[in-house]
Amino acid sequence: MNTKPLPSAQFTLAQLGWKPFYQQQLSLEQWDCRPARVMMVHRNRVVLLSEQGYQDLSLTHLMPAFAVGDWVLLTEEGEFATLLERQSLFRRRAAGPGIDEQLIAANIDTLLVVSSCNDDFNLNRLERYLALAYEAEVEPVVVLTKADLHPDPEGLLRQVQALDPLLMVVAINALDAEAANALAPWCSQGRTVALMGSSGVGKSTLINTLLGGEVQSTAGIREDDSKGRHTTTGRSLHPMVQGGLLLDTPGMRELQLTDCEQGVNDAFAEITAFAAQCRFGDCQHENEPGCAVRNAVEEGTLSERRLASYRKLMREQAHNSATLAEKRFRDKAFGKHCRLVQHQQRALKGNR
Repeated sequence: MNTKPLPSAQFTLAQLGWKPFYQQQLSLEQWDCRPARVMMVHRNRVVLLSEQGYQDLSLTHLMPAFAVGDWVLLTEEGEFATLLERQSLFRRRAAGPGIDEQLIAANIDTLLVVSSCNDDFNLNRLERYLALAYEAEVEPVVVLTKADLHPDPEGLLRQVQALDPLLMVVAINALDAEAANALAPWCSQGRTVALMGSSGVGKSTLINTLLGGEVQSTAGIREDDSKGRHTTTGRSLHPMVQGGLLLDTPGMRELQLTDCEQGVNDAFAEITAFAAQCRFGDCQHENEPGCAVRNAVEEGTLSERRLASYRKLMREQAHNSATLAEKRFRDKAFGKHCRLVQHQQRALKGNR
C-alpha cells in the first residue's frame, strides 16, 4: 500500500475544479476509480485531495511526472491508476546550466501575474509571464501590489495596459482586505488561479489576504534594490474563502521560456500583425526593405523597447526548444539502445 491518510477535509469534486473536460476522459472501466487532485509535489510523494479527504501517494519510477493541479484517478484501494489529460500546463526550462524541463502547474484557469509598484516593476518581465500564460491558453491578470507606496500607481497601470488593451490589470494594496474583493471575479468556486512573480513582490502577503489567514510567511525587501527574499519554497494549492483554489509558486529569478512561440506571438499581437505586412515572409525586422515592423517603429506606433523584448523572447524560446528537443531525441535513442541490450541479454541467456 503506497498511500497514507492525512487530516480529513470535505470537498466536492466541483469545489476542487472538476469539469466535464476531465469527466469525458473516463473509460467505462474507470467509472469505479476515484478522482483526486494533486495539491503538493514532493521529491518522493505527492499530496492528493479528493472527496474522501487528503492522502499521501508515494512516487515510483513507473509513474509520470506530476505537476501541482494535476488530476489523477485512484483505484478503490487508493492506488494510482492514471494521470488525466491536462487542460492547461505551465512549464519552463529548469533554472541553472542543465537542459531539463520543469513542470510548474497544471489545469489553471487564471494566472495572476504579480508585480510590485517599486523598482521591481519591469515591463519586459511582465511580457515573459504573459507569453507563458498565452502559450498555456490561460487568462492572465496583472496584479500590481504595493500601490499605496507609489506616488503614481495609475501611471504604472497605464503602462501595463498599453501592452494589450484587453489585458486585465488591477492595482491593489495586498495587505488590505479589499484586495480580495478586487480579485473575487477570478476566485469563485470551481476555479483555480495561480500566482507568479518575482520574490518580494508581495505574493505571500496577497495569499494570506485571499485565504483570510497567516498561511505563508512573509519577508521584507532589500531597500537598496527592492529585491525580495524567497519566502515560499514549494508549490501548493490552497482552498480560498471565495470558493476557488489558489496555487502559489516560489519567486522565479529566472524564467526561461521553451516551446512558447505561439505564446510570444500572442503577447506581442501588434508586432505579429505588422509582420504579416512585411514584404518578405522570413523578414527579421532589422534592415530588410519593405519591413512593416521597422516602419512602425520609425513612425512611433511601435516602441523600440517592445520590439527588442519580442526579439529576445523569440530567440530564447527557439534556442531552448531546440536544445530540449535534442535532449529528448538523445534520451529516446538511449532508451531504445538500453531495450535492445536487454533483449540481446535475455536472448543469450535463453540459448545457454
